[in-house]
Amino acid sequence: MQTLTGILVSVHAGSRDDFSKPEHASVEVQLDGFAGDAHRGYTRKCWDGDKQAKGTVRRNERQWSAVSVEELEEISSQMDLVEALSAECLGANLCIRGIPGLSRLPKGTVLKFPSGVELLVEEYNPPCHDMGKKIASMYKRSSGVEISGTDFSKTAKLLRGVVGVIETGGVLSAGDEVAVTIFEHPSWLGG
Repeated sequence: MQTLTGILVSVHAGSRDDFSKPEHASVEVQLDGFAGDAHRGYTRKCWDGDKQAKGTVRRNERQWSAVSVEELEEISSQMDLVEALSAECLGANLCIRGIPGLSRLPKGTVLKFPSGVELLVEEYNPPCHDMGKKIASMYKRSSGVEISGTDFSKTAKLLRGVVGVIETGGVLSAGDEVAVTIFEHPSWLGG
């Protein structure tokens, strides 16, 4: 399996009404999620357009979310934003530098941190319409052209990061090194 090394630039947790998550120097991670975070828990309710019917209680495969500095820069550049998008604004728990194609990491990829925290990637985090409307109301283009509520969703497709579950707890701190072991289909399974 291939392992890449990156840096945890910032760590976020919270439950603001506007979906954003404040930055912290460090955050305690437990098996049910990040301390004080809106997405903490073993279960969650489905939303409209989710895998199951809206309101269905299911396993929480979204205990944490991560974005990359590089992909945020790419989205900001493609949208011609005056100010770059931030992990805080997008409601991500982690912002990582140095992992190419973070949004394309396959399910089963493991992120390991010095404190012993291990996070397991479940899936890509698609951009949502509500986030697009929020960004359209908060950000401006260098060209002065107005941002529509769907511009973010169109631009951030396959650049929005990943979500997953906690394998082992501990403390995450800005500046931590992260070892990313990319899941590969075992050769003994064939195919």
